[in-house]
Amino acid sequence: MPAPGATQQDDMSPEAILARATAARGDVFPEWRLVAHTAPQTYDLINRTGSYLHQYHGQSPEEQQLSGPMRELIATPALCAKADLRHAPNHIRRMYRMGLTNQVIFEGAAAFATVVGWSSLTYVSLAIAEAMSPDYPYGKLPEGGAPVELKPFPELAMGRKRKSAGGDSLRDTPEWRYAAAIDAEMARRCAAFVDHCLLAEGAKDELLGPGPRELIVIAALCTRGEVELAAQHIRRAYDYGMTRRQVLEAISCVLPMSGMITGQLGLRAMQLADPARGAAKKARKRPSRAARRR
Repeated sequence: MPAPGATQQDDMSPEAILARATAARGDVFPEWRLVAHTAPQTYDLINRTGSYLHQYHGQSPEEQQLSGPMRELIATPALCAKADLRHAPNHIRRMYRMGLTNQVIFEGAAAFATVVGWSSLTYVSLAIAEAMSPDYPYGKLPEGGAPVELKPFPELAMGRKRKSAGGDSLRDTPEWRYAAAIDAEMARRCAAFVDHCLLAEGAKDELLGPGPRELIVIAALCTRGEVELAAQHIRRAYDYGMTRRQVLEAISCVLPMSGMITGQLGLRAMQLADPARGAAKKARKRPSRAARRR
């Protein structure tokens, strides 16, 4: 029983915590019940944090910049990359309820696959098949199954025009120029795949533009601990008009399945990519006039 005067949010009994989680998410996987009963404070913090990261409790656009659909386009391929076919189908059903089509789901998953490998796309297919199965018990499948028409969400119109000129082909990086000197055909084919998935030459008629795809690949790189590469992609995201808040929220979408260290590594990458911090660092290193005259 909660203490006299305590609110529903203060009630730390396992059943109250599970009730809050169910109200936020719609359902709770049964394995979490043992966690809630054994370590209630731990599960309460998981629920409160996860609900914020994935907008389970309906944060307003003024407080958070990334939409719910965009968050799912980042989180779901992260689950599929771990072959998590228990939870990923639930996220597929949530995306279907949001009006996302298989096409946009695979566009997002392809961006993630440039970091974790294209075999992850097969797990997206398996998650979709499981989500469509009447035997899968979690989450509600919308009437008619997968949406045929895509319901618009804000990021579809974002990150389609670049501020500076030029392309971003993988083949132009030092590492892949080195590879091309050894095996030009391998370098050409690998670059073609990555350039296709990340729209190296800019957006055409794809659903997701380069900017949102960069948010996805940044999150994926952070799960791999690739701080410097993530910083490079953060700069490209900024060049396509994405904001620091959007980058941070994108990284936060993969924390439940990759840990808070992923967030710390993502913040390091953001610091590396932050032009204001770079200018300040240069200013600190620049000697004064008096020092230069000595």
